[in-house]
Amino acid sequence: MSPLAELLAAGCERQVYSGAAWSVGTAHGPADRGWTGRRSRDGDALDGGELWDLASVTKPLVGLAVMRLAETGALTLDDTVGDHLSGYRDSDKATVTVRQLLTHTSGLRGGTPLYRDHPTRAALLAAIGRMPARTGPGTAVEYSSQGFILLGLIAEAAAGRSLADLVRDHVCVPLGLTDTVFTPDAERRARAVATEDCPWRGRVVAGEVHDENAVVLGGVCGHAGLFATLDDMERLGRSLAAGGRELLRPETFALMTAGHTDTLNLRRALAWQGQDPTGSPVGHTFGPASFGHTGFTGTSIWIDPATGRYAVLLTNRVHPTREGTGIVALRRAFHDAAALLPDGPPGASPRVGADSPAPGGG
Repeated sequence: MSPLAELLAAGCERQVYSGAAWSVGTAHGPADRGWTGRRSRDGDALDGGELWDLASVTKPLVGLAVMRLAETGALTLDDTVGDHLSGYRDSDKATVTVRQLLTHTSGLRGGTPLYRDHPTRAALLAAIGRMPARTGPGTAVEYSSQGFILLGLIAEAAAGRSLADLVRDHVCVPLGLTDTVFTPDAERRARAVATEDCPWRGRVVAGEVHDENAVVLGGVCGHAGLFATLDDMERLGRSLAAGGRELLRPETFALMTAGHTDTLNLRRALAWQGQDPTGSPVGHTFGPASFGHTGFTGTSIWIDPATGRYAVLLTNRVHPTREGTGIVALRRAFHDAAALLPDGPPGASPRVGADSPAPGGG
């Protein structure tokens, strides 16, 4: 059993999550990959084909589609909310730019449970327009899912197409991501890993987006809602480690993944998290130019351009409850171990689930 398999199997035993899947490697292929645990606390053992709720890892995939729209001239990074969304032209969001939404410098507040008081799509979207800004646009980084909700609406308005179609055509099709979808169909839902025993819904959630604001919005939105398999996330990681040539022009990819907020409180690229000097969710063994994104459900993807390495981690750390904090240290330990792996030779056979047996459901 590899060090990563041992680490992640131990996380199952400590009930940080019921299951995990991972892949670490370069553009040439994985150096270590596998899965461990179960789809739910007492569910079936993982077999590697599971569908995982990506949570906020949705954001950079939406960001890739937005950057492709910028390449084609459908929008620019200096376009404003008011340029594309008439319903916000009389709000203080009207002058916020696409660039500020991408870098979380819009001034919009962070995680706000709007679903509690605004249980319909129309009401929730209207509430975003009324939310007072916490800071002036461009003056501070504050992680804001509400900002990415607006970004998804802008992408749809600029392209005249649904966000699901944009992500499919600009991200999934070029990379052959056949199981990366919003609102999974019945066959995919049957393969989904469980998330929370949700008090709001009164049941264990599986195959339906965990994020409650996304539920109210119909499951297709800029901040959350995508599901994917390990195979698909591995393909994405390999592409990003090679410079994303299937997705964006080299200059666009370089712009997207560079730091844009280095004079502010946190390092952010365009739709990507950067390597913060302190408090990085992946520790500091991945270099200062590395970028990636984490998801509330326990997912992440991280890329180090200096070494050409990617690391994908998929867990359901919100099962059966979101209250656990064990994923914080475990994610850092995972990336520390991932950075020490020797690169596998091109075309090497990856490790599979047999290297990472499922522990008991308890």
